[in-house]
Amino acid sequence: MMPTEISARRYLVTGGSGFIGTNFVEELSHANAELLNLDISAPLCPSHERFWCRGDILDDVSLGKVFADFQPTHVVHMAGRTDCDENTTVDKGYISNTQGTRNIVGVIQNTPGIERVIMVSSQYVCGPRHFPQHDEDYAPHTVYGQSKVEMEQIVRKAQWPCVWTLVRPANIWGPWHLRYRREFWHVMRRGLYVHPGGAPVVRTYGYVGNVIWQLQSLFNADPLLVDRQTFYLGDMPADIRDWTNAFSMAIRGKPVRSVPRYFLQMLGWCGDVAKALGMTPPITSSRFHSMIEDYPTPMQKTFDTLGPPPVSLGQAVERTLQWLNQLGWYERAEASEPERT
Repeated sequence: MMPTEISARRYLVTGGSGFIGTNFVEELSHANAELLNLDISAPLCPSHERFWCRGDILDDVSLGKVFADFQPTHVVHMAGRTDCDENTTVDKGYISNTQGTRNIVGVIQNTPGIERVIMVSSQYVCGPRHFPQHDEDYAPHTVYGQSKVEMEQIVRKAQWPCVWTLVRPANIWGPWHLRYRREFWHVMRRGLYVHPGGAPVVRTYGYVGNVIWQLQSLFNADPLLVDRQTFYLGDMPADIRDWTNAFSMAIRGKPVRSVPRYFLQMLGWCGDVAKALGMTPPITSSRFHSMIEDYPTPMQKTFDTLGPPPVSLGQAVERTLQWLNQLGWYERAEASEPERT
């Protein structure tokens, strides 16, 4: 089966009001394709209102009606809970990632004409201390990660009438990432960010524009290469100092400052005490260990199949700063807003 021309496609995106979803909808809005964003929340970008249909993936009846009315040819399922809450369980706190996925699979099975489906999982199906050796080599270290393991298992066991692909975004950044906007980029602009000294910290980060390109490339690829396959989304694993330096040079005109690790560790211990007293410290022991922990992911399969991402780090930083300058660097009113995919 040859890929349908973009102009003839009908895209249905669940969770298109979140961070990655907003960028995907923005990219599709420039193509001559029919587009529907099914999301329980309004779009982050006001101009995307015309594509939005309020809907809950846990309501299988209304979900079926939306699919039947729109008749999509291509589906990207991003909707679900994405924060990390260790005070709940998968069944209680992350039912949108499990039962929501069952509902999506069921409605796809009953909707004729769907050619391609991309199901969005997470790198958190394996924690930072476990490098997966194959697609079902799971080692989640959070409740959220376990919910995504169960989501993937639902996908793998389903009887699909079309080509399907699982994707696992890494640490994705760029325009419309509201948490980075009010935390990392805001702190960097004020000159308060410091980087842990010592050995490199290697992680997989990904510019959201490259991730959108990877999603579209999966839709355009030969089905034999992507059907029933799992791909990580992002850029090549690298020392995160390169990433922080790129922003520091662009924002402040100087390299990022490094602080000895023993000093940050002592601050973390002090933060533990402050937290126990009911305060909100900028760093705790847990945060310190997170700062110095490697978290690479197996990206080579993605690059071998789709090719290298088109946007360089310098170009991505420039585009992100343009967005920050247009939207504003920080708004205190957003401080309690949860992050959405």
